[in-house]
Amino acid sequence: MAEGVLEIGDADFEKEVLQSDKPVLIDFWAPWCGPCRAMTPIIEEMAKKFEGKAKIAKCNVDDNPITPGKFDVKAIPTLIFFKDGKMVEQVTGMMAKPKIEELLNQMIG
Repeated sequence: MAEGVLEIGDADFEKEVLQSDKPVLIDFWAPWCGPCRAMTPIIEEMAKKFEGKAKIAKCNVDDNPITPGKFDVKAIPTLIFFKDGKMVEQVTGMMAKPKIEELLNQMIG
């Protein structure tokens, strides 16, 4: 996993996301998913850009089946934005970098 990108699983989801004092973006993905792999450089770039302001994380749906089920993740990639322990936005499929930045900036602002 790239520097700055957290690997979050079922065991630490509540602590890292729901109890976070910063906004959190989670990329629900799997290694076999082409669009997921295509999103990886964008996710890594967001981790660098928003370091210290927001948590950027990935959750492998194959290794962690409970968390995606709780948030009705039916297809990947799915990006979910959390603020103050609550889901703010959920987007399934590829998402453009400017839109991700815009949502993160709104949550930080």
